[in-house]
Amino acid sequence: MRIIRDHQFVSPEDRGATAAIGNFDGVHIGHQAVIEIARKAAPEAPLGILTFEPHPREYFAPDAPPFRLMNATAKANRLEKLGVERLYELNFNKSLSGLSAEEFARDVIAQGLGLTHVVVGSDFCFGKGRAGNAAMLQEFGSKFGFGVTIAELVETAQKQVSSTNIRAALEDGNPREAAEMLGHLHRIEGPVITGEQRGRELGYPTANQDTTGLHQPKFGVYAVLVDVLTGPHAGSYQGAASIGVRPMFGENQPNCETFLFDFKGDLYGEQLSVALVEYLRGEENFDSLEALITQMDADCIQARDILNAL
Repeated sequence: MRIIRDHQFVSPEDRGATAAIGNFDGVHIGHQAVIEIARKAAPEAPLGILTFEPHPREYFAPDAPPFRLMNATAKANRLEKLGVERLYELNFNKSLSGLSAEEFARDVIAQGLGLTHVVVGSDFCFGKGRAGNAAMLQEFGSKFGFGVTIAELVETAQKQVSSTNIRAALEDGNPREAAEMLGHLHRIEGPVITGEQRGRELGYPTANQDTTGLHQPKFGVYAVLVDVLTGPHAGSYQGAASIGVRPMFGENQPNCETFLFDFKGDLYGEQLSVALVEYLRGEENFDSLEALITQMDADCIQARDILNAL
């Protein structure tokens, strides 16, 4: 998959694609449906995604609480698995955000990227002040020479599929409901960082990941599936992860600490993908380290039972 970050400097081989447009946070089943429509709209053309970094919501409200389900790298990894060949990950800045809806259609989609066909959801808005909508994009497509398909929103048996509803499911400690809307398990991806090594002292060495900038699922302990993406220990493992602020040890920044079952080795600096399978319990402040270890023993037994039953 090729990543293109500037619509003003696009090589000839990266023009002529058909692309789905949106933020694709989580790459849920609604996003996947839009991508599949784009694939079928022009099967002879490269399949592309037009998205933005930083997320426009981050750009306009940088001090708002974190909301993203995945970082840019995790999103790119997921899109590549779906067969995306061109990722137009445009830098969302003052210049791009100031384009009117018509300017965006003309200068970015038609002239800049040279897209031949685009697919958007029926709730798609674009241009300065979100003044453009899907119907307007169709009008601009006719004017500037690209096709437009409007995809209907996807619903599960329970609710409409959206990043908002997925966040709500994760906040409720229900990763299985989130996975139903995502079409895959919700994952925390990123490098393993150096922690305070308390887990090692307790007999449970953990791989720590920074979750800054991501929407936080319900704090607590989860049964997880782990993919080590890089390094000599690359492979798939089972484990138990604690997400939160570690209340027994003072005030801390939220992070994800994962204990990999039946694993020995050094993972510092390696890329880890931790998939949340089931919420086991909330964070607790135990009376002693012995009580904490006893509970961790029970957590791992419960997590193994859940994961072995998958």
